[in-house]
Amino acid sequence: MLSGVINFIVSVVSQWGYTGIFFMMFLESSFFPFPSEVVMVPAGYLAHKGEMSLTLAFMAGTLGSLAGAIFNYYLCYFFGRPLIQKYGKFVGITDKKMQKFEDFFNKHGEISTFNCRLIPGIRQYISLPAGLTKMNVLKFSLFTTLGAGIWVGILLWVGYFLGQNEELISAKLKEITLWLLFVVALLFAVYFIFVKYFKKA
Repeated sequence: MLSGVINFIVSVVSQWGYTGIFFMMFLESSFFPFPSEVVMVPAGYLAHKGEMSLTLAFMAGTLGSLAGAIFNYYLCYFFGRPLIQKYGKFVGITDKKMQKFEDFFNKHGEISTFNCRLIPGIRQYISLPAGLTKMNVLKFSLFTTLGAGIWVGILLWVGYFLGQNEELISAKLKEITLWLLFVVALLFAVYFIFVKYFKKA
């Protein structure tokens, strides 16, 4: 996973420092998605070597993720609906389907935002429906920060303790991803059981 780029990324993170982490995580979380592992794992490795503060790397990575997510949020906030109204019919998005989608996200946007930030591959895109439905930006920022912070912390931990051992990093990240998917499914299940049985009481 990191064999071709790890030395370059370590060099960039080392030279640019926390600004580099923030900028690359901003890109990762917005319009130029690439694996966040190639940023935060090397940062954890540099922290292990004493060349970087683990706390400041965590803050830079989390804030960069939040900034990129807010960028995507406002893209859809201002431009998403006109585009869907104009072109949605060509891909089967009717007004009725759009209304159902909005109703769902308005009711369950917080848990969806938090959980999806923990899932590689779709974590960047949860900002789009949040902006489209005009989810409260403070709530969006809070749950994005919580989810992104957990993910950034995990990647820093992997880099800090496993360093440049590519095979162990790859195996550990696969294991962590499976556990996160299990946790996300469990959280969704508990949440919807709570909504169904306890909120009505």
